[in-house]
Amino acid sequence: MKYKKYFRKTSLKQKGDGDFFLEEIKKKKPKYFLEVGVFHGVTARNVCELLFKIHKSDFKYIGLDLFEKNDENKSEIIPNTKFSNPFKQIYFKFIKRQDPYTIEAVKDLLSNFKDNIHLIKGNSNTVLKKIDMSKINYVFLDGGHDYETVKNDLECCAEVVDNDGTILCDDYNLSYAPGVKKAIDEFVMKRNYKCEILLNSRFARIEKQ
Repeated sequence: MKYKKYFRKTSLKQKGDGDFFLEEIKKKKPKYFLEVGVFHGVTARNVCELLFKIHKSDFKYIGLDLFEKNDENKSEIIPNTKFSNPFKQIYFKFIKRQDPYTIEAVKDLLSNFKDNIHLIKGNSNTVLKKIDMSKINYVFLDGGHDYETVKNDLECCAEVVDNDGTILCDDYNLSYAPGVKKAIDEFVMKRNYKCEILLNSRFARIEKQ
């Protein structure tokens, strides 16, 4: 299955990164998937398409994101939401009449899977503590890149690993966000988990030993 961009922005924009990501998900065939950092919903749509292909309607996707820029989150690295492609600007402004970085726009993109998805708008530092992790067996962590945020997100998702699930972290060795690597390394060492660094240090896959 090939990773599609659906005429939107995605962090998995380099050739081959998205395909590699989907192959990682396919290996585990999760039924309960959590994504922290949904952005335009491109990864969410690809994941839902893949899980539907594997499980038909017997899967659940949960997506968490800020879905806006505000003063509370100004310290976080939020991807540039503006399109350089003028055709995409016209498409969203005059045809879709929506901002793709909103929960409503992502719901629209995922409308084929409306019975399988649950989107949450909020800050992972507070929201993740309220999510029941007991059934989730795969987490894609691509939310806030601040050290404290990554540390919080990993600790909140530790139950997933303890239950034989997987956490796949994006941007492991990102030069302008060193807190990601620091938080992951400390988390893995503290809990004695197995961590594999993948795709030229882009991803970190965390599982039980």
